[in-house]
Amino acid sequence: MSPATLRRHLANLVECGLIIRRDSPNGKRYARKSRAGEIEQAYGFDLTPLVARAAEFKQLAEATREARRALRVARESLTICRRDIVKMIETGIDEGVPGNWGRVHLAYQGIVSRLPRTASRELLQAIMSELDELRTEIRDTLETFINSQNLNANESQFDRHIQNSNPESYFESEYSSKDIKEAGSTLEHDNNVHSLPDRKLPLGIVLEACPNLALLARSGRVSNWHDLIAAAELARSMLGISPSAWQEAVLVMGSRDAAVTLGAIYQRQEQISSTGGYLRSLSARARQAKFSTWPMVMALLRAKLDATKTGREGEGVGVLADRPTRSLAIPHCSDFLTKKI
Repeated sequence: MSPATLRRHLANLVECGLIIRRDSPNGKRYARKSRAGEIEQAYGFDLTPLVARAAEFKQLAEATREARRALRVARESLTICRRDIVKMIETGIDEGVPGNWGRVHLAYQGIVSRLPRTASRELLQAIMSELDELRTEIRDTLETFINSQNLNANESQFDRHIQNSNPESYFESEYSSKDIKEAGSTLEHDNNVHSLPDRKLPLGIVLEACPNLALLARSGRVSNWHDLIAAAELARSMLGISPSAWQEAVLVMGSRDAAVTLGAIYQRQEQISSTGGYLRSLSARARQAKFSTWPMVMALLRAKLDATKTGREGEGVGVLADRPTRSLAIPHCSDFLTKKI
């Protein structure tokens, strides 16, 4: 630091009253001591104001740290909300869900376009409120489409298996007759599986619904289906599922669907009493073409969105009521996230 810069900073501190300048007759800094060696008079900079206001400065520093933390949390929440909206828009377009997705995209772009390069916490919270309403609108539209396709029976079947399981009896035999009986008692009601989309589940949606499985990846993240299958094999041993039950699921469902199924079970393992027996019952249903991973993943996504819902009833933005306009070109999700917060 140059002498000129140092003098300027010292002058600012003196002007703010944080230090006191005590000049000597000759302009030098020194201390005059008594014969006993004690300082009688000192010339230079007096730091007494800093000591006297130490508690005040500590409170100000804590308030500053808290404000920074709140700003970071607001940015993270906004990023997650934007990601959810983009994924749901992509799902709606890919699966042909009725709705004017062009207007949804324009509404989304209109909201995020108001984000400056450096936004305050108040502005982030205001934009987050609008995006949350839009997310609720899109989610309700997707749920309505699922119900119209008679998928709610499979979703309730998956939830019923979990709710009827006893979490305290997790270490029961994987051949639990209770789970197998529950799975077999409603097989005749699951013929609506044939109405499910033929398209495979995107990896991104699976990771969104089963984030716990991604934590088991060797590299720390799942970048492809091979990583997901490897993580599922590790989760299989952690859940206490026998290799034979896992091999049966892979043989019947295929390695990808088996990994997705195991990821869903791992996501809600606390609510399933016998994970091995439950996997075998799902394999038996899949062998009869009466099981699909779509409703299972959708149920997890719906539970996740319900958990993060603020309880505010969205009044709507009036963008989902029109008829679908499939001819309108919608940019890829990577284009939606180019604007920095």
